[in-house]
Amino acid sequence: MLTLNDYLNEKTLEELQSSFSVAAGCPVWICGTRVRPLIQATSDEQTNEMPLLFPVTLHEELVGQVRILRRALMDVPDEYHTHLGAMMAEMLARLGDGASVVRGRVEQLLALHRVMEEFAASSDVQSVLDTVTRVVVESMKVKASSVRLISEDRKTLTIRSVHSFTPQYLDKEPIRLEDSKIDQEALRSETPVYVEDMTTDPRVRRPLEAKREGVVSALGAPMTFQNRTEGVLRVFTGQRHRFDWFERQLLQTIANAAAAAIVHARREEDLRESWEMKRQLQLAGEVQRRMLPEKAPKIEGFDIAGFYVPSQELAGDFYDYISLPEGNWGLAICDVVGKGVRASLLMASIRAALRAHAVNVYDLATVFHLVNRDLVADTLLSDFATLFYGVLNVESRRLTYSSAGHLPPMLYRNGEVQRLGVGGGLLGVIDEMEFPTDHVELLPGDIVLAFTDGLSEAANFNGDLYGLDRIEEALRFSGERGYSAKNLLRYCVWDMHRFTGLHANSDDLTLIAIRVTEEGESDVASGEV
Repeated sequence: MLTLNDYLNEKTLEELQSSFSVAAGCPVWICGTRVRPLIQATSDEQTNEMPLLFPVTLHEELVGQVRILRRALMDVPDEYHTHLGAMMAEMLARLGDGASVVRGRVEQLLALHRVMEEFAASSDVQSVLDTVTRVVVESMKVKASSVRLISEDRKTLTIRSVHSFTPQYLDKEPIRLEDSKIDQEALRSETPVYVEDMTTDPRVRRPLEAKREGVVSALGAPMTFQNRTEGVLRVFTGQRHRFDWFERQLLQTIANAAAAAIVHARREEDLRESWEMKRQLQLAGEVQRRMLPEKAPKIEGFDIAGFYVPSQELAGDFYDYISLPEGNWGLAICDVVGKGVRASLLMASIRAALRAHAVNVYDLATVFHLVNRDLVADTLLSDFATLFYGVLNVESRRLTYSSAGHLPPMLYRNGEVQRLGVGGGLLGVIDEMEFPTDHVELLPGDIVLAFTDGLSEAANFNGDLYGLDRIEEALRFSGERGYSAKNLLRYCVWDMHRFTGLHANSDDLTLIAIRVTEEGESDVASGEV
C-alpha cells in the first residue's frame, strides 16, 4: 500500500508539517495510513488528548492523514479546525497527485527511450510491429493496442499486430480506407483521433466486437515518416478515459518512431533479399559458365578458340563444341534476345536441345527444325534467338553450316574477307521456318570468325557502332600476321575496346575462331598480339 512518502520526499513533508503548524497555531503532524507521524515530532508536541484527523486520499485510496492537536486553541471553534485540516489534507492530495503525474511522465519518457532502443534492435517488419503494440501498452498503461498498415495503393488497411486482443481480432480481413472514418480522420488531420466510447460512437464499424473485447475509449495516431504515412497506431482502455495532451503527444511520438523503424526494417529486408538475390545470381552465373566449353578441342589441322564475356551475371549468349560421330565436330554460337535470368534460361534450353538433336541427326536443316520446334512449343512469341551452327568434317576440311537469323561469320582467305551468309529465320517464332544450308571447303591458312552482335554493335560515346567493316579489318590484320585463333580473338576484342574507349559494353560478347593450320605448322600458331 502506497503512502504520502511514496509521492513526496521527507524534506518536503518536513517543510509542509512545519508550515501547517505555524498556520494552525498548534502542532500539526503529517501521518501515514496508521496515524504514525511520517516526520517525528519534538518532545513538547507530545500529548494524550484526542487529535483531529483528516484523511488524505489519492486515486481513491488512503495514503495518509493530517493530525491537529487543539490544546493551544481551546477557544477556537471546531469548525475552524475542521476547515483548516480539510484544506491541508486537500493540499497534500494535490501535491501528491502532481508528483504522481510528474513521476508518470518521467516513467513514460523512460519507456519511450526503451521503445526507441527496442525498435533499433528489431530486424524485420513483423518484429517491429509486435514490439510497437507491446511497448505502447506497457508505457501508456492502457488495456490493448493495434497497428494497421496501409497498402501501397493507399486504399486498404490491414491489421498486422495486436496486443491484449483475442486472436480473432488479428484475423480480420483488410478494410477499405474509405470505410474507416476514424482512420481517415487520423490520416487527414495527421493528429491523434479520440473515441470516447467504442460501443456507441457512430464512427466505429464493429461496436459489438469492441464490447466483446472489453475496450471502451480509444486513441488512434497516424504513423508518419518522411511525409509518408505507413499506417495507424491505436491504443484502447478498459474504461472511459480522456487522454490528456501528454498522452496524445506520447502516442504520436511512438507512432512516428514506429513508422521510421518500419521503413528501416523494410529497407533492411530489401537489402537482405537483394544480397540473397545477388548471391543466387552469382551461383546461377557460375552454373551457366560451366555450360560453356572449358577449352577448345584439339583437332589435327585446326586451331580453334572461343571467347565469352557476359554483360551481366547471367547472359543469353553461348558457344559450344559438340563431338559428333566419325570424328566430326559441331560448332555453334547463339544469341538469345534480352539479358538476365530469362535470357539465361532460354540459352540453357536451346543449348540442351541443340546437343540432344545434333548427335543423332546429320542433316543440319533437320537439326534447326527440331530445335526451333522445341523453342516454339515452350516459349512466348517474344522469346527468340539467333544461332549459327556448322559441322566440321575434319578429314575433308568441309564446313557445312546453317543459320537462324545470326550475323554471318567471316572467312579470311589469302588477304580477303568474305561473309558466309545463308538465309534462315529466327528460332522460336513460327514452326514452319526454313533453314537452308551451305558449305565451304576450307584451305590451309583460312580463318572462320563467328561472333554475336555484342561485337558488331559495341558503341562509343558518340553512339557510333564498331560495325562489320571494322571486324573485317581486324580479321584481315590478324590473318596477315599469322595470329593464333586465341590471339586473333584477343586482337579483335582489343580493337573493339580501342574504338569504344571507356564506354561500357551493354551486350554479351561471344566469338569463335577456327583457323586451318598450314602443312607442317603446329595446331596452335605462334603469332602474338
